[in-house]
Amino acid sequence: MAVTLADVARLAGVSPATVSRVINDSAKKVNEDLRERVLAAVRQLHYVPNAHAQNVARPRKSAVGVIVHDVSDPYFAEITRGLQRQAGAHDRLLVICNSYREPERELAYVGLLRAQQVHALILAGSGYHDDEFTERLNGELTAYQQAGGRVAVIGRHRLVGTAVLPGNEAGAHELGLRILELGHREIGVIAGPRYLTTTTDRLTGFRRAFADTGVELPSSRLIYSDFTRDGGAAAAGTLMDAQPGLTALITLNDSMAVGAMATLRERGIRVPDDVSVTGFDDMPIARDVTPALTTVRLPLVEMGERAMALALDDDHVPHAEPADATLAWRASCVPPPR
Repeated sequence: MAVTLADVARLAGVSPATVSRVINDSAKKVNEDLRERVLAAVRQLHYVPNAHAQNVARPRKSAVGVIVHDVSDPYFAEITRGLQRQAGAHDRLLVICNSYREPERELAYVGLLRAQQVHALILAGSGYHDDEFTERLNGELTAYQQAGGRVAVIGRHRLVGTAVLPGNEAGAHELGLRILELGHREIGVIAGPRYLTTTTDRLTGFRRAFADTGVELPSSRLIYSDFTRDGGAAAAGTLMDAQPGLTALITLNDSMAVGAMATLRERGIRVPDDVSVTGFDDMPIARDVTPALTTVRLPLVEMGERAMALALDDDHVPHAEPADATLAWRASCVPPPR
């Protein structure tokens, strides 16, 4: 006959509730004498806790909730790889939710994960230019923290919790300076959606590079699109139709750059001989396209690892940690044709 929790309680001379608190490492502490009596009874009876009952009793000790825009996006796939690596090292289960850049869906997931009493919440991806939504989300996250939960964010603005902040603006500024130093002046920019803070940060860096060198970036050479391959392809076609003399296309992520390069190839425009192309993020595909893509490298896997480590650190004080960007200079970007 299987040994039950009640058997352990009788042998230890304590209540079943006390045994449960000891076995499940409850936040309600048990004094050391009672704790030792329970553990001695567990050893003597060779008691094995029911795994399902344990998980029901202490879900917050085993699971971490992760909300990303879309795990099929290479950017979030790399971050998730880092999250999973660190979670595995700490024997944690990840509950991954895709918000598809829908704020209301994101807010609903936060509420759902709070109800499941996960140990920590990690939100990865751009913030939104929406003050009302940000206030509501912060209210949910603050209540969760006050109940003992941990919050870590990646690439978010004005949210509570510890943040890992990618060097979007600094990386864009450095890349912009390098392109201008090559002699490019007829430059088109393919940006992401206007409502995302990541778009704003990267555009700010590029605009600062233009201002530093006294070069104008006319609004007619800037187009907003989706952070996708098809978004980049469509935007490149629109820009080249409107501005056929462009010598360089700056895109705000690698997926858009791949799409832009496909459009140029279909039109018989050579990269980089006729038009240079740059990306952002340094996805694995950036090295494999032809020509290899010049881009800004973000330590995406490391960003995921760091966010998870911060979320699981019981002693940390909420703060912001930078994730520096570096240039990955490759064959897709050369001086403009003479």
